[in-house]
Amino acid sequence: MPLKEKPAGRMISFEGPEGSGKSTQISLLATQLQKHGKDVITTREPGGTEIGEQIRNIIVHNSKGDEMCAETELLLFTAARAQLVREVIAPALVEGKYVLSDRYLDSSTVYQGIARKLASGPVAEINRFAVGNVMPDITVIVDVPPEVSMARLKQRVTDLPDRMERQNIDFYHKVREGYLLLAKQMTDRVILVDGTKSIEDVSKAVWEHVQVRLGL
Repeated sequence: MPLKEKPAGRMISFEGPEGSGKSTQISLLATQLQKHGKDVITTREPGGTEIGEQIRNIIVHNSKGDEMCAETELLLFTAARAQLVREVIAPALVEGKYVLSDRYLDSSTVYQGIARKLASGPVAEINRFAVGNVMPDITVIVDVPPEVSMARLKQRVTDLPDRMERQNIDFYHKVREGYLLLAKQMTDRVILVDGTKSIEDVSKAVWEHVQVRLGL
């Protein structure tokens, strides 16, 4: 579902490595926006739709997942994204809602393009095909060093680490470098916040940026 004109709603995507605290910050921002009378929906990638959740299970939990090549990983992520855009995000924006997404196209740029070393041209083209003209108004990158990310993952006791969480520290160094590069290149859209600070301080920084960018 392409957007024929600028929608009444707004989209904010959150990016960062595993363990950066994205989900917590999305929840806090949703509460702030609701206090300001905004109709908010939250979603995640891969997932957010029945089809997307099934693709997510293949990506992160399939028993043969460690044999997955980077090209397959990219196409699965973007397939889930295409469904999410057309089924959830674009309709919500047309209805004037604020959409907060835990990951979006920048994840493919960084994880598959930079960390997995796929050529940037094909990655960008596949991303464009998946999302059409549905782009975030703001992208918040929650930045944490790889050592912090991996330490936080080890503290999670409720779930076994999924395939993406089992990557080595060199992979996460590449992920961080990729996100920092995006923050430098896309200052009109990207906000970089220090995820090593307290939850409250990160939330305050995110909210201040969002207020300025969206005129709230």
